[in-house]
Amino acid sequence: MEPPDSSVQSPDLVSLELTVENVEKALQQLYYDPDMEHKNVAQKWLTQAQTSRQAWQFCWPLLSPDKLPEIQFFGASTLHTKISCHWADLPTDQHQTLRMQLLSHISHFSSGPKMVLTRLCVALASLALHTMPQGWPQAVADMVRVYQPEKAGDQGGSQGGVGVGGGGGAEEEVNANAHCLALLELLTVLPEEFQSYRLPQTRRAQLREALAGEWTAVCPLLRQLLQRQEGNSQVKERALRCLSSWVGLDVPLHGESEGLLQDCFAALSDPELFDTAVETIVSSISQPDCQRYTDALVNLMPLVLGLHDQLKAAARDGDMETSHGICRIAVALGETHSRTLLEQVEHWQGYLALVNMILFCTGIPGHYPVNETTSSLTLTFWYTLQDDILSFEEDKQVVYLQVYRPVYFQLVDVLLHKAHFPSEQDYTSWSSDDKEQFRIYRVDISDTLMYVYEILGAELLSNLYDRLGRLLMDTERPKAWQDTEALLFGFQAIAETIDVNYSDVIPGLIGLIPRISISNIQLADTVMYTIGSLAEWLADHPMMLGNVLPMVLQGLVKAELSVSSVSTLKRICRECRHDLAPYIHEIMTVSQDVLVKDIHKSSQCMWLMQGLGFLLSALPMEEILGSLTTLLTPHIQRLDTLAHQEPSPTAKLSIIHILGMLSSLFTTLDISRQDEGSEGTTPAQARPNPVVVVLQQVFTLIQTILSKWLSDSEVVEAVCGVFERSVKTLLNDFAPMVQQLSEMLGQIYSAFPQASALDLTRQMVHIFAGEKDHFSPIQALIELVTSTTLSIFQQGPREHPDIVESFMQLHAQALKRKSDLYLSDHQDVKALFYCGVLSLKFPETPTAKSACMFFMELVCHCGDIPPIGQVLQRDGKLLVHTILEIVGSQSLCCLTEHFSEVLFCLNRHCPVLLAQWLKEGLRVPGFPSAQVSMEQKDTFSQQLLREQTNKRRVKEIVKEFSLLCRGMQGTTGYSADY
Repeated sequence: MEPPDSSVQSPDLVSLELTVENVEKALQQLYYDPDMEHKNVAQKWLTQAQTSRQAWQFCWPLLSPDKLPEIQFFGASTLHTKISCHWADLPTDQHQTLRMQLLSHISHFSSGPKMVLTRLCVALASLALHTMPQGWPQAVADMVRVYQPEKAGDQGGSQGGVGVGGGGGAEEEVNANAHCLALLELLTVLPEEFQSYRLPQTRRAQLREALAGEWTAVCPLLRQLLQRQEGNSQVKERALRCLSSWVGLDVPLHGESEGLLQDCFAALSDPELFDTAVETIVSSISQPDCQRYTDALVNLMPLVLGLHDQLKAAARDGDMETSHGICRIAVALGETHSRTLLEQVEHWQGYLALVNMILFCTGIPGHYPVNETTSSLTLTFWYTLQDDILSFEEDKQVVYLQVYRPVYFQLVDVLLHKAHFPSEQDYTSWSSDDKEQFRIYRVDISDTLMYVYEILGAELLSNLYDRLGRLLMDTERPKAWQDTEALLFGFQAIAETIDVNYSDVIPGLIGLIPRISISNIQLADTVMYTIGSLAEWLADHPMMLGNVLPMVLQGLVKAELSVSSVSTLKRICRECRHDLAPYIHEIMTVSQDVLVKDIHKSSQCMWLMQGLGFLLSALPMEEILGSLTTLLTPHIQRLDTLAHQEPSPTAKLSIIHILGMLSSLFTTLDISRQDEGSEGTTPAQARPNPVVVVLQQVFTLIQTILSKWLSDSEVVEAVCGVFERSVKTLLNDFAPMVQQLSEMLGQIYSAFPQASALDLTRQMVHIFAGEKDHFSPIQALIELVTSTTLSIFQQGPREHPDIVESFMQLHAQALKRKSDLYLSDHQDVKALFYCGVLSLKFPETPTAKSACMFFMELVCHCGDIPPIGQVLQRDGKLLVHTILEIVGSQSLCCLTEHFSEVLFCLNRHCPVLLAQWLKEGLRVPGFPSAQVSMEQKDTFSQQLLREQTNKRRVKEIVKEFSLLCRGMQGTTGYSADY
């Protein structure tokens, strides 16, 4: 398409009639007008044109041979849109004519452009799905007959006849290939079109049966094309892709279909067809329905095993593509049909050979992902195999285990070898992406070892322990650190998920760990993670802590071991906190030292503080405050210094870091369990909680920080985070600070409204709104933040979606926990209602969702809270009409569900009013959409009002109405009209 003359002004499309010429003008504007606004106008006009009734007429001239490809493509796309979404508009007596026109045009466009041909094929596929089986009983057979090879040159173009066989000359041969490719394109898109649409269950079953019945016309054609010696590769490739499309319809694998699959294996010998043949074979044998054809699956095994030599050669030569493809085929057969093939006991040797072929793929030479990418394909197979073996009755299990346990022992060796790190020189040369893929690969190996344990049991741990012991005790023979690391990695993989408390080798392993000579970071990391994986075991055997805890503390002072050492110490503190009294001084000293020296990154410092919180929770009550003071004093002093400095980016980061450490510490410092287990001691409420004491001591300092950083949302969020974590952990023990914190929150929010302050307020409401002693400060706080937020709404809330979201969540929580708050004269329920209505219209999904939650809670109290009932009776119509407007125009599917829940609540609590509001709103012409008729709106209203108990059904009703309003009813699937 030639770009338009820049001096010519873009046409005013809004006023244009729907003619071929105007469609071409709009397409020119869409493709070549530099003004984005003009492009958008053109796009909208063209979309409307496609849905118009005139589109049935203007699409054909757009397909004229003299038109440009872009125009032809739009014509073909319009045809598809009309057939798929507006089929009911076409009179039945025109179905046959439309079919013949499409067949003819597909023939004419068989030589291209490809994009036009494909859209025409999709359009005809759509037509076939609308009319099968009654309107077009043998649709696929008719398509094949029209284009079949024997008809080469026998039919005129007017009937759409084409040839795919040989002809008298080069031109005929070219035409034959083009027509053949067009037929294959049509046959390929037909199942794809069927799979892509949502259909009623009965209609889907009917169409699936009809299409499966047409396979007898497709299969012989594909076999003929694949077996032709002189056929070009492009035709064979399309034939293979066509088969991939059809196997999704669960076509039978026996008879001629089995022969067709064997033809696909023959295609593997052609390098040009190898990749496509692999995809087709994998698609075919991965269909679960294939399990019905046991004999065919058994017959496939020799074909797959026949590829083993080719696989070995590819692995030897570093041919990753070939080894990858063959591996996919072997895994597809072995994994998808594992149980079926296991049950064929007379063919046990064949399946065992296939398992060993997959084992070879798992252990293929080279380091993943730099030298090979094949081994990862096999890992889920080993889970499937063990799962199927263990699902048999016990007597059969014994037999299978005798055969496959040796294979799984070999697998352990292979997996640990594949988990080996490369040499440090090679590893340094890897890209960061390669290193990350290798890390994920090792996680997958770790998961696989866990499944292997299900087969081998405790013998696996004994095997690993014996190998590690021999390796560490043999001082004469040089050993690579990778061998030690891989064995520890195996232990860690199993201990992370399997209960090893009763294993008799773990004490020996704990004894061996200190003997490991740690020579590099990877080995040190694995040592740390292995110790961490044994934390629960150490909690049951605390006398062994002294063997490994010194190593963890040594690692803690090294920045390069930050993640592994900190996470391991945190796990030990969590699991073994009641047994760490002999080591607490050493742990606290080392931890304080690394925190003060800033050895670790911020996130690891947070983890460490969480670990110390667990540790301090187990101390006697009288010792906690002293240890807490010692731990926090350097950081509080630093915070005090920062609080008196002029604001700067560096100071800000440091303040947020220290406040984050306090939050992390207070998240896990929980003495409530200690109180529950103690007898004869002073109850917790009679003595101040240590966390509360610390918070009261630093309260003035925090106020000083806020005085300088109040306008910085990140600092305010960090401050609120300290108190929010404390409230969540302490619950009612936080009571002494409710009054103090409520006043500070009110001051913060009044001066500079921020979402984090509202979130903390919501947490306070959740815990304390129902407490008589704290009702007054909570009520005053809510009224204050509400008044401030209402001012934001008056000024325009669009720039503050986070505040609006948190505000809606706050009132939803307040309504849920203490609806009496809304009996106050100071609480403007009407203003809140209007704020909620505005919030529903926000484009941000979380904000609109929060507004729906608010209204769901609000409606529930229309009967017991008079101000709410009055507002709802007076202004509920506005709420319902707003929801209808959003549902009918712009709502996302995920939001439609939440809007439907508000309507459901209204129907349960005030059905008479809802019926009235629906009637008043839906009788307005064109509301909520011009796409729906009055009859459809009446149906929607009746269906909705009928459902007062079935929330799921209400969601379906609203969703369908939303699609109807937006002209997308065709996306729910093809009708059963013929």
